[in-house]
Amino acid sequence: MQRRLSAILLADVVGYTRLMEIDDITTLSRLKSMRHDLVDPCIAAHNGRIVKLMGDGMLVEFASVADAVRCATEVQRGVARAESQEAEDRRLVYRIGINLGYIVVDGDDIYGDGVNVAARLQSLADPGGVAIAGIVREHIGSELGIDFEDFGQHSVKNHERPIQVHMARFERPWRDASSKRAVAATAAEREGASIAVLPFTNMSGDPEQEYFSDGITEDIITDLAKVSALSVTARNSSFIYKGRSVDMKQVGRELGVRYVLEGSVRKAGTKVRIAAQLINGADGRHVWAERYDRDLEDIFTLQDEISKHIVDALKVRLLTKELETITKRGTENPEAYQTYLMGRSFFNRGHESRGIKAARRLFAKAIDLDPLYARAYAGLADCDSYLLLANDPTATYDNIIDNADRALELDPGLSDAHASRGIAMFTKGLRAEAEAEFELALERDPTSFEANFFRGRNCHAQGQFERARGFYERTIVLKPDDYRAWDQLRAVHVSLGHQEEAAQSARECLRLIEREIAAHPDEPILLCYGGCLLADLGEMERGASWASRAAAIAKDDLRVLYNLACCYAKLGKPSEAIACLERQASGSPAYVASVTAWMKKDSDLDPLRDHPRYLALAGRMEAQPAAAKE
Repeated sequence: MQRRLSAILLADVVGYTRLMEIDDITTLSRLKSMRHDLVDPCIAAHNGRIVKLMGDGMLVEFASVADAVRCATEVQRGVARAESQEAEDRRLVYRIGINLGYIVVDGDDIYGDGVNVAARLQSLADPGGVAIAGIVREHIGSELGIDFEDFGQHSVKNHERPIQVHMARFERPWRDASSKRAVAATAAEREGASIAVLPFTNMSGDPEQEYFSDGITEDIITDLAKVSALSVTARNSSFIYKGRSVDMKQVGRELGVRYVLEGSVRKAGTKVRIAAQLINGADGRHVWAERYDRDLEDIFTLQDEISKHIVDALKVRLLTKELETITKRGTENPEAYQTYLMGRSFFNRGHESRGIKAARRLFAKAIDLDPLYARAYAGLADCDSYLLLANDPTATYDNIIDNADRALELDPGLSDAHASRGIAMFTKGLRAEAEAEFELALERDPTSFEANFFRGRNCHAQGQFERARGFYERTIVLKPDDYRAWDQLRAVHVSLGHQEEAAQSARECLRLIEREIAAHPDEPILLCYGGCLLADLGEMERGASWASRAAAIAKDDLRVLYNLACCYAKLGKPSEAIACLERQASGSPAYVASVTAWMKKDSDLDPLRDHPRYLALAGRMEAQPAAAKE
């Protein structure tokens, strides 16, 4: 049996049993004619494969999400035209659901979670409409020119996580005015108040002030996300528009939101000016706009005003407890706040050691300015978690736990602090404890990149490859341009024997890695990742060239040496691979314990498993942590 990623379309006829009771022969004849004249040719034209017919329904597979959505919309419009002259109680009307997911191919049939979710989407669709999963919405963007409404999240039987549903409705010629008004009212109820906050433009004339405008944007997103009546797009999704000139209607369609907030920040000396405008994503109409001129000393009051004005403009209810959490800033010191924002800017740029160390210094300075600043303590813990993974001697497990605990003491609901505790426990091999911390982090912030990514790695290290795959895929949805999640997804696909999916993930990861290398040509870890991917894709000569460049600048960076070993293993150079592993085995006991556990599940090292030198080294490494505890 084969497993692959496909777009799955499921369709059935509304009220088919009733139609058959009225006139079974005519109904069946008309259904066959509709399939022959309209539906089947449309599927063929869009490169679809009819897997099977199920009475009035059908299951169709497409290689392309765009083809599946185009086909569905053309079918619905064609059926509407064809049935417009039929009596109301005799019309054939389809419901269609489309999902993008993994399927198991058994002969000519397909099974699996991807099909199950498509069936649930089909049942949610309006008569004559198309319901698609959130991942389908993200893939097609605005290129098809079809308006989809955000229908919220829905639970699916035997599916671990709720699915985001988007709905397209098509005008049917037989609708009368009262029917149209009823549908419009229903749509308005379903739309709710959903909003995306685009990165505020830095108008200060100084690129170094970018951290401040980004930080203001992130805090507005965080504030609005605390309002239970609002659906707010995650930071990583909104920030893909940074630096781009975009049409607000396009943004509304692509992110599936009703409203879009954009603005600008001008900071000069002790003065700050913030301009903000709220736009209806459906028609581009301005709903609300305001300009604020303040002293930096009043920055927190200003943020409170902006968030409350947006809530008022959206006419949503703000609970008393929510108002309290919005106005809770964690510090009253503007200088500490600005220093913290600068630290987050360095942290968000990537996770190479230099940037992390710069972020750590800024978080420490923010704590010096305000010793009660919870988010700054969480920032320290975040940085040390990554440095501990890189075997940096300045980072210790105890320091991470102490800083995270201090953050939670000051702000018990801080997701970042739980995520940092989880990463530290993961690094130390405390799998169950790490899992509990990641669970707490995601309860408080389901959009946390770190919690999703490292929860996936925690599952990965235990051989729970299917669970790991789910968390890596969720991480990619949150931050599609982060190569690390794509690389880990590739690795679990290899472990699961999904060769085609592994190759797809490798190609996407390589595209992102090449972009990163163009910006940072001397970053050895990127060259190691890229070399592995090139080997996977059969480009051995180019992969060897990248590995050679990485080796020339690796020095004694243990993380680089480990990834270089993976690269050499895939390139068919076992001696070079094991030499790198032997060098990186000189790390601290905590590092060696962590990497020993990871090596057992790392599919990149599979070519070395039976090599005598590798077996001897693995035995020594496994004994080392045990000896260190005695």
